[in-house]
Amino acid sequence: MKVLLDSHILVWSAAQTNKLSAQTRAFLEDPDNVLFFSSASLWELSVKHALGKGDIPVHPRILYQALQEQDFYELPLTSQHTFVLETLPPIHKDPFDRILIAQATSEDMLLLTSDATIARYDGPIRLV
Repeated sequence: MKVLLDSHILVWSAAQTNKLSAQTRAFLEDPDNVLFFSSASLWELSVKHALGKGDIPVHPRILYQALQEQDFYELPLTSQHTFVLETLPPIHKDPFDRILIAQATSEDMLLLTSDATIARYDGPIRLV
């Protein structure tokens, strides 16, 4: 299964924090799952890091290197992803989260999230 991680799950996974449950960690370590991160997530984390906001335990550039070393695949943001945005109901206002939903939807991926608002969308989304 192709799995796109939201920004929080991505950081927690790559930084090896204890914020992930054992069940979530087992899901991420399942060899049948192919893990992806969105370039939009790194964009979001870079913006927050530059502004001194958020609880990012690692610099986005170091996070990127760790993701590469852990065999994550990068999902670039495309125009096709942005066209899906207009079909999404206005449940969530955060543009970074909305693009992750659009990417998962258009790429037929499961979006793994810790955000209950994201999980309110229809589609392949799992709240952990």
